[in-house]
Amino acid sequence: MNYEGNIYRPPSEAYSLIIQVSIGCSHNQCTFCGMYKEKSFRLRKADEILEDLTMARKTHSNVERIFLADGNALVIPNFQLERILLEIRRLFPECKRVSAYSAPKDILRKTSIELEKIKELGLNLLYLGIESGSDIILDKINKGVGSQEMIEAGQKAGNAGFKLSVTVISGLGGKELWQEHALKSAEVVNAIQPDYFSLLTLLVQEGTILFEAVEKGEFQLQGPEEVLKEARWMIQGLELKNTVFRSNHASNYVALKGSLPKDREALLNTIDQALDDKEDFYKHELYRRL
Repeated sequence: MNYEGNIYRPPSEAYSLIIQVSIGCSHNQCTFCGMYKEKSFRLRKADEILEDLTMARKTHSNVERIFLADGNALVIPNFQLERILLEIRRLFPECKRVSAYSAPKDILRKTSIELEKIKELGLNLLYLGIESGSDIILDKINKGVGSQEMIEAGQKAGNAGFKLSVTVISGLGGKELWQEHALKSAEVVNAIQPDYFSLLTLLVQEGTILFEAVEKGEFQLQGPEEVLKEARWMIQGLELKNTVFRSNHASNYVALKGSLPKDREALLNTIDQALDDKEDFYKHELYRRL
């Protein structure tokens, strides 16, 4: 396979075949993110992608999941995405799921018909990084969109038939805006009603704008107890009909998982137990990872 630079994928894509269809992230300006800073964004040529697919077919006897990297593969024009998806269907008839990261603007930029077309051709799961539901925080982290655009993008993807996995980052509001972050994020997730909701925890990467803000004292990081209190507020504010909830990423201080609304009380009880026992429950900083 011809990979360029570091490759990132969601935890649930650990056993997926990863095909790099774009390089980097077309936005690449979020203050907290250092994932694609060493890359200049570009779309890979279709022939290069098809060559990778052919190579993968020769070396993998059974491929049930394929993840399209890098940061927001849905930025690719539909005619090229359709060609890629048709080749995946031809080469990997056993494939049950094709997924990709998607920025809100990528979803909004496509027509409903275009989204339905690529869904029909096999792209059936999208990962959407909400990060925060607060317009104040979204502006501070330079996300490039507001909460209403997040909601519109999520609902549009859902209406087109995609499974949708959304993420929010605990601690992104710092000590100052933790309540705003918790309550507004719950509101956005409620409006989208995703199939999957992941709650990660902020890890500040050296070389990012946020790292510099922390160093200068302009952003105050939350400790484990404050992060858990924020998560508790957020979970209490969620009004979901049937969503798989995960907060067991390597970045999280305490592993949480369940389904909402069914497991709400069990999740809150686990948080309360962690808050009571403190250090016995929290993951040490040395073991937290992106």
